[in-house]
Parts: sequence; C-alpha cells; structure tokens
Amino acid sequence: MTKAPVVIFGGTFDPIHIGHLRTAIELGDWLQVPEVRLVPSGDPVHRVGTQASAQQRLAMVSLATEYDDCLVADDIEVNSESASYTVVTLEKIRQKVGPSRPVVLVMGMDAFMHLTSWHRWQELFGLAHLLVVARPGYSPEMNSELKEEVGPRVTEFKDELKLTPSGSVVFHQLTPLGVSATQIRSLIVKGQNPRFLLPESVWEFIKLEKLYGFKEG
Repeated sequence: MTKAPVVIFGGTFDPIHIGHLRTAIELGDWLQVPEVRLVPSGDPVHRVGTQASAQQRLAMVSLATEYDDCLVADDIEVNSESASYTVVTLEKIRQKVGPSRPVVLVMGMDAFMHLTSWHRWQELFGLAHLLVVARPGYSPEMNSELKEEVGPRVTEFKDELKLTPSGSVVFHQLTPLGVSATQIRSLIVKGQNPRFLLPESVWEFIKLEKLYGFKEG
C-alpha cells in the first residue's frame, strides 16, 4: 500500500498567520492527507533577510500548529548548516522517506512564476510534485523555459500526486484570506493590535520577544 504523500509547505513565516494556516488546512483536506508540514526557512536565499530569527520563526510555527494534529512544524531548514535552497531540502526529505513515497511541494503562484531563477530548479521535478496555489480565475503566463519544462507535467488529477513519487504539477485554486506578514509587521511597529490575524499564542510570543518593533504600551 502506498504511503500518504509528504506535503511540504515552506515559507519565511515572518510571522506565521491565519492565511498560512488556513491554506495548509484546506490543502490537507483537499489532498486527504493526515498532515501538512510547515517548513520555515533557515537562511532565505531569494529574499531580503527576515526580521525574526530562524529559531524565533520556528518557535512561532510550533506554537501556531500546537493544537492541530494535521499541521506539523518541521525544523529541517532552520537546523540545517547550509542555506535554504529548496532543492537541497527536498533531497534531504527524499533521503528520509525513500525513492517511492510521494512528496508534494506547495508553493504560491508568485514563487512558481520565478521558478527558473531557483537553484537547480529543474531537479525539483525529480524529487517532488509541485502543487501551485492559484487565485480563482488566474491563468499563469509562463516564460518559454518554464513552459517547456512544466507543460508536459501539468495534470488536473490530484490523485497523480499520490500514485507516483514526483514529477507532476497541479494548479489548485484557493481564495486567499486578505492577510499578509507585511501587514502584520506594519501594524505592530505602529503600535496597533494584530489580534485575530494570527494565533493568540504567536501574538503573545511576539510581545514577549519584542519582535517587529513591538513596544509595551
């Protein structure tokens, strides 16, 4: 019997918020998998440095997922000694789970559209399936290099993500919540309250650690 896919949802999570969590839960339900692994980046390569440290961001993800069995905080990148290249992370996961178990990498449309700039990007397809979260009605205009690689891999059948270990690309439409980490950080630095945009335990941690410019009022 084929084991359930390992579903990887990575990000800076600076901080993690209800939009991340809701997306992870909906994808887990849609794929009918027992868990979705949230992987905070250690040393982000494609972005300007994060405001919270890797260990702080991991702590926030752990707090956010503490009471939901289907969401798991994964420290594979935070506790790595190398930079957070997705292909390297997937190689480590593949070494752990073996060659035959399906691995699904979740990414947003913005990240997908810049995939050709990623380190060893073409090797991703030999390590995992790609599940691209798209906004309703959005149709990607891929550049020729990306289209050539991805075109033959696209499928509308989510079961493909369970039947084979890697190599397929599925676009799945979700209506995103209008919440962003940038918005939350902006509220905090202005002395405003971000409650209900992120889990209460994460907000308490931010206050305790005085992250994102928080000052006692």
